[in-house]
Amino acid sequence: MSGFQLADFAAGWIGGAASVIVGHPLDTVKTRMQAGTGYGSTLSCIHMVYRKESVFGFFKGMSFPLASVAVYNSVVFGVFSNTQRLLSQHRCGEPEESPHRSLSDLFLASIVAGMVSVGLGGPVDLIKIRLQMQTQPFREANRGLKNRAVALREQPAYQGPVHCTATIVRTEGLAGLYRGASAMLLRDIPGYCFYFIPYVFLSEWITPEVCTGPSPCTVWLAGGVAGVISWGIATPMDVVKSRLQADGVYFNKYKGVLDCISQSYRHEGLKVFFRGITVNTLRGFPTSAAMFLGYELSLQALRRDNAVPNS
Repeated sequence: MSGFQLADFAAGWIGGAASVIVGHPLDTVKTRMQAGTGYGSTLSCIHMVYRKESVFGFFKGMSFPLASVAVYNSVVFGVFSNTQRLLSQHRCGEPEESPHRSLSDLFLASIVAGMVSVGLGGPVDLIKIRLQMQTQPFREANRGLKNRAVALREQPAYQGPVHCTATIVRTEGLAGLYRGASAMLLRDIPGYCFYFIPYVFLSEWITPEVCTGPSPCTVWLAGGVAGVISWGIATPMDVVKSRLQADGVYFNKYKGVLDCISQSYRHEGLKVFFRGITVNTLRGFPTSAAMFLGYELSLQALRRDNAVPNS
């Protein structure tokens, strides 16, 4: 088996599309709780969104992630799998000779995937969050805005993903698409380490030795648990990232990561960094389970199809 494989990218695309469809409603709830105000709990947030915006409010901003997150996950999973495979090849020859993958290989591959994810996922996340946040109330700390900003709040700032992208580029430049990128980097590098590594070891631990690979049930369970662990670890920096990216819909409040952390802690205490952790972990299980299940099943099908002409 060669070191570099395009099948990993194709399978990542399919898994990414599945994860967006499954996870976007709770992602909307998570974003509203982290960067908005007026929500006492996860259930009250769900009730308020449904009452004011109907069921469609939970899918606000999904068209852009559905088109782009699939590509994003394709690259992340493709980069992780190929990096891990190449590291394993370099360390001890063909990957098949070492079925239990090295922790160091998985760790380095996760770091590379986390760094790549920011380059691709930063603009996607920014646009998604701007669209999710533009129709909900902002925090009391934002009182005293200029009259123009107050007037602008009466109507949505963006008419859709394309208009949102064009507006950000026009008003903030290309760099504006990467607002919150440093916070995303601090979230994604440890986040992916606690995403891929638990998945690999859990799936290997659950799978009987007589089996050649994990069953769909094993993939679903290991992927879901990995998602819960990863999002639990990543939530504090996810709060910071969401606030930085939501900042700028109508006005700018934060100067950077440290300023966002400082202001958030000063006004709301330490608990603010764990806001949305319940919905993050609840969303993490089905989203990650769908991601890994779509990825593994697609990968098996693609490899089986490629093997048929050679048999």
